[in-house]
Amino acid sequence: MPPSVIHFSDPAPEPVEDRPALGRAIGSPPLRLTAERYAAEDGALSIGDWTCEPGAWRIAFHPGRHEFFQVTSGRLRIVDTAGNAREFGPGEAGIIPAGFIGTFEVIERVEKRYVMLDRA
Repeated sequence: MPPSVIHFSDPAPEPVEDRPALGRAIGSPPLRLTAERYAAEDGALSIGDWTCEPGAWRIAFHPGRHEFFQVTSGRLRIVDTAGNAREFGPGEAGIIPAGFIGTFEVIERVEKRYVMLDRA
């Protein structure tokens, strides 16, 4: 049977709960929910919805990981190691490039759609 087209108005799958690792968290690690709507290429491509409570943690993308995201509600800030900060709110989109190192901060409960691409 060929794959079906995915419409984001369809009910989302049950989200997976997690929190940033204690070694990466800045303060109390916030609750994160990920509802993956599509995965392909043996997990190298992941598309879905992500929700997170306020909090901050250090991130380090490996050299093959890229993420495109669009905030649907709330506000977040991403800061690189040089201290350059970018904020994103409802309707705004961004890309976290492969190899990025910095801090990810959820300022107010955020929901976003993401496309994550992992290449060796």
